[in-house]
Amino acid sequence: MEIQVKKCIQIRPGKVWLNGKAALTSTGKGDARDFLTRVYQWLEADYRKFFKMDLLSKLGWLASEWLMEESDPEQPKEDAGIVFFNSFSSLDSDSRFQETIQRREAYFPSPAGFVYTLPNIVTGEVAIRHRIRGETAFYVLPRPDYRWMAAILSDTMASAGLHCLLAGWLEAYDELLDARLMLCRDGGDGLCPLNARNMEHLFIN
Repeated sequence: MEIQVKKCIQIRPGKVWLNGKAALTSTGKGDARDFLTRVYQWLEADYRKFFKMDLLSKLGWLASEWLMEESDPEQPKEDAGIVFFNSFSSLDSDSRFQETIQRREAYFPSPAGFVYTLPNIVTGEVAIRHRIRGETAFYVLPRPDYRWMAAILSDTMASAGLHCLLAGWLEAYDELLDARLMLCRDGGDGLCPLNARNMEHLFIN
């Protein structure tokens, strides 16, 4: 059965696109974290744990909220999964944790920072929020490789018996924000079939 991209979202500093169309533009002052807080407020979300998350998890959580807006977050989703990719892994959180241990005279490891020093923590945050109980994975690549990514996503859905997949490129480091996520389902109508060519054309470069 052909896998269809049902929805897609792209988030860059100051801007959000849904299905290729501008949905939110922010001209407010501040850094990447301030922008994500404004996006959270614009969504009128009510999830206090959001403010404890690292930058990567906040970005993935917000993008997933848009993609899953028609789904009941309290309904367990046994046939849904999550597969994300990036190139910086959890470097933003790694760097912030390193700052808490690098000076002997001010050595104080931060448990709040340490918990986010793995990139796949964001898949856990999203899975908990939407009760996604299928396969989850996070791959680190040198750069977006849509051919390889499409192959991995198709294989994951087939081998894990999934009918729904949150997937795509998710990068957050310092002031860099780059979310290119999709909601994919097997069969039915959608924006386009899941393949490398379509993935490349879904997002604003």
